[in-house]
Amino acid sequence: MPFKFKVIFYVRGVISPLLANLYLHPLDERMMARGYRMVRYADDFVILCRSREEADSALAEVREWVDANGLTLHPDKTHVGDCRQKGEGFEFLGYRFEAGRRWVRKKSLKRIKDAIRSKTGRTRSGSLKEIVSDLNPMLRGWFEYFKHAQWNTLNELDGFIRRRLRALLRTREKRPGMGRCLDDHKRWSNAFFAGAGLFALYPARLAAGHPR
Repeated sequence: MPFKFKVIFYVRGVISPLLANLYLHPLDERMMARGYRMVRYADDFVILCRSREEADSALAEVREWVDANGLTLHPDKTHVGDCRQKGEGFEFLGYRFEAGRRWVRKKSLKRIKDAIRSKTGRTRSGSLKEIVSDLNPMLRGWFEYFKHAQWNTLNELDGFIRRRLRALLRTREKRPGMGRCLDDHKRWSNAFFAGAGLFALYPARLAAGHPR
């Protein structure tokens, strides 16, 4: 079922996910009755189809219902595409589905990096153990949701976290720098941070049985 399209509505005013679920339930029933496979969360959904023609027909069904109910489809995020092909993927619930792979979408990746930065500033107080204890619940929660993403995203994020911690440790020794030099990697190795109890995303993915 390669062809998929994503639909987001414009509505007047702010509408909660609960109200969106109630309001759009008739659309769920309509599409199911017509044999379409639709995955929806609040006002954001994807319809999986077997061909371009079936996808176009499904979109026509959605447009008809939307027009009849006083809603408007998002002009930029509503599209039909073969998600097996590069450049024709779609974003849904924090992931980017494209070329047969699942990526963490850029906004989601930026959000977790910003959260890590806020907890690993160079002027941050507390011991390394305390900082790791502060980071780990956030990292574990993020991993549980994004553990199905491409392995290299998790591996790169692990490296980003360790670099932030190395830079912090250098600052405490009154040494400038970003924690990227070979000596820092040897002194504060991956094993060092593992020994400090830091949760690592990529090893957790391997342990969960997800291959590289």
